[in-house]
Amino acid sequence: MPKTGYVSEITKFIREFLEKNPQVVEKQKAARATWWDKPQDLELRRRDEESKVPQTGYQYYDKPGLEVISGDPEPRDK
Repeated sequence: MPKTGYVSEITKFIREFLEKNPQVVEKQKAARATWWDKPQDLELRRRDEESKVPQTGYQYYDKPGLEVISGDPEPRDK
């Protein structure tokens, strides 16, 4: 698709605003570092991955062949 050269008013506004206020970009980078750019503990991540327990497809129905006795949190084989 050929470029038309059209620039929206919003794009113009943002470009002009950033030209007049270059400190905004630095504030954006600092805010990103606050919330997203965190050092990762690879050992902790590896342990988390190893400790995951596979789950059944739908958690709200009992497994076939198991009976849950009222008041007993553990299912029992029939």
